[in-house]
Amino acid sequence: RDESHGRHAAHMRETIALAALLAATPAFAQQATFNDPLADHLAGKWVLAGQMDKGPVTHDVTAEWVLAHQYLEINEASREKNKDGSPVYQAKVFIGWDAGKKIYACVWLDDYGSISTQSLGYAKLSGNSLAFVFHNRDDAGGFHTTFTWHPENGTWSMDMDNVTIAGKTETFARTTLTAAR
Repeated sequence: RDESHGRHAAHMRETIALAALLAATPAFAQQATFNDPLADHLAGKWVLAGQMDKGPVTHDVTAEWVLAHQYLEINEASREKNKDGSPVYQAKVFIGWDAGKKIYACVWLDDYGSISTQSLGYAKLSGNSLAFVFHNRDDAGGFHTTFTWHPENGTWSMDMDNVTIAGKTETFARTTLTAAR
């Protein structure tokens, strides 16, 4: 009986310690659903066409709200294929809202690999544009991707620029997203 009482007392101490730890831990509350009239225009199926890295490209793009409408997930795949039939380029992009900072946040993952600070971009709304800035690891230079909604014709432009360490901007891509038919 003493052994049983000792186990019970130890269990009670562990339970009290766990309860105290949980009470001291800050609660993480789900932020309000990300409802954004501008981002809503990007949801759907698109054909991306234009110039990228000094050559013509055509990509298929789909965008849909995921994870309790907290993120707009964008899937992009080039129509150009590798020898094995896979797209030459693929990306999975998530756009969300950082309510604390009142800023758009973007995670850009592609088949170039490596998750780093270069995978994370931030943007403030400017008219119908979201200009995401992705910083290099050493915080010198970076990459800018600007999505601009054109309500007059129902298209988006996606412009991409490299920013050198010296601060010089070099065009990487000028593309248009048109609704897929």
